[in-house]
Amino acid sequence: MKCFVTGASGFIGSNLIRELLARGHRVKALLRPGNDGRALAGLEFERVTGDISDRAWLKREISGCDWCFHTAASYHLWLRDYRPMYSTNVAGTRNVIEAAGSVGCKRIVHTSTVGCIGLPHRVNGTIAPTDEFATVPKAELSNHYKRSKWQAEAVAAGFARKGLPVVIVNPSAPIGPYDVKPTPTSRIVVDFLNRELPAYLDTGLNWVHVRDVAIGHILAAEKGRFGERYILGHAQGNWTMHETLAALEEITGIPSPKTRIPYWAALAWAHVNERIAFVTGKPPKVPLAGVRMARDKMWYNPAKAIRELGLPQTPPKQAFADAVAWFRANGYVKR
Repeated sequence: MKCFVTGASGFIGSNLIRELLARGHRVKALLRPGNDGRALAGLEFERVTGDISDRAWLKREISGCDWCFHTAASYHLWLRDYRPMYSTNVAGTRNVIEAAGSVGCKRIVHTSTVGCIGLPHRVNGTIAPTDEFATVPKAELSNHYKRSKWQAEAVAAGFARKGLPVVIVNPSAPIGPYDVKPTPTSRIVVDFLNRELPAYLDTGLNWVHVRDVAIGHILAAEKGRFGERYILGHAQGNWTMHETLAALEEITGIPSPKTRIPYWAALAWAHVNERIAFVTGKPPKVPLAGVRMARDKMWYNPAKAIRELGLPQTPPKQAFADAVAWFRANGYVKR
């Protein structure tokens, strides 16, 4: 298949391109001007430079492609101005899907997030991971990233209802190699390696190898049902932050922090950080959005993707080991 990929230089996009090429697909990848292309070094594909705000340009470039993967997104937990985030995540999604549909793409895979799925609740005292059927109440859309991605998923679902071949995938917390930025989730690994995590919050995430997420995109194009969404996570990846740091200690030999910060203290410190950020223009080390999300354990059940798509299940510890090796080899460790 000939595949068009937006967000090509990003964490998921670059790993997706690797997996597409490994399977013999041809790739046409969209790169914005000035994007850091280190994650794509050595790969052979067709590069096009442009922006997802230009719908007419998108139609010309996507024309002739069989599959379209829309992985591009503005993923930030703090910005001085959030309007560009909505332009990218919402309007950009509308432009890409409409363009791909108008030129006859057979499959359009939209990359959403588990942030668009309702959080788990306690059942008989135990946290029950949620699945694709859990709707997210407005109160849980606690930051601009989640709100913009929720609106983007609504756009994608709307196109599916109109008959376009759209499949939605919801990655949980990807971890692994080629996260050049790095993203907020990989930042945990980088900060751990640099001994910049003196303490932790009692939270939880569903960790999944980014390679499995990339393969999940391809499986969604091959087998996904139109209009459906699939959690791309790991069935055994629902870890507390304490468990996550313990795994990193075992992998690296670096002692994990033993101090757990109360939520109220982290929230107060985040408020101070954000006030400083508005003055300096530098992103806060502790963003409010991150602290607010950390109040809940973001645990999910990927059984549908495993059952219907055959989503691989690389052990989360291997994902962290691969991430550690890549960050160490690529100069992210200061000492």
